[in-house]
Amino acid sequence: MAASQAAMRRRARIMRAVNVPMRAALSLPFGTPLSGNLMLISYTGRKSGKAYRQPVSYVRDGDVLLTPGGGRWTLNLAGGRPARIRLRGRDVPARPELVTDPAEVERLLGVIAEKNPRAARFIPIPRRPGGRLDPSALDAALRHGFCIVRWHLP
Repeated sequence: MAASQAAMRRRARIMRAVNVPMRAALSLPFGTPLSGNLMLISYTGRKSGKAYRQPVSYVRDGDVLLTPGGGRWTLNLAGGRPARIRLRGRDVPARPELVTDPAEVERLLGVIAEKNPRAARFIPIPRRPGGRLDPSALDAALRHGFCIVRWHLP
């Protein structure tokens, strides 16, 4: 197993453990310092029908929210399947849009990095010296399911 694969698996284990208290904190009926950059999404599994709650980072971009979407959970949002988000202590219906166009993903990652620099550390796509994302790495990430989730609120 390559070192990067081992690091990614280690990071996934850590995130699974951290998500347990995060779900509890983000479920509170009032906003907390965590809820300024994190929200809790609730969705139904497309195959299993099981209910899931996933903490994710977000930034506001006008009247939408942006979330980096790496991992299989985004497959459950395909086709704009409705979801509920817990945003600053309130439940809000949201319609997800999965953005996979490379140019738009790069633009939106720039918005995310500008508004929440800490979130950029968790996006495993290297940048070139000029600041642009490495095109081959971006293409590989998109092929493996990476996207930006653009949340449309009512």
